[in-house]
Amino acid sequence: MAAKKKPKPLDESAIKKKPRKKKEPTEKKEAAAPKPKKSRKKEAEVVRLRIFWGVFNHQLKRVALFDFNQRKAAEKRAEELSTGDKPHFVQKVKEKVEEVAEKA
Repeated sequence: MAAKKKPKPLDESAIKKKPRKKKEPTEKKEAAAPKPKKSRKKEAEVVRLRIFWGVFNHQLKRVALFDFNQRKAAEKRAEELSTGDKPHFVQKVKEKVEEVAEKA
């Protein structure tokens, strides 16, 4: 078996150190460009949503739309439409509420 060789310790004289460069004082720039002003972010608009019950067909197209408190009617309509081999189902739908601006 070959014996492992131990690495020789390095002398400090063998390592060459680079001298540090001294920073020279820089002159202040008199004609410095003004910093651009930071713009404020616009506040996000408050979007109001309303929940409905939607009846969808097998192609994911909405067939009917019912108010949220009329879930039983929506499920009944889905059963009526799915009498054939094409199923219909009920799912929640969120839509934006457009507010009418009141004139004073």
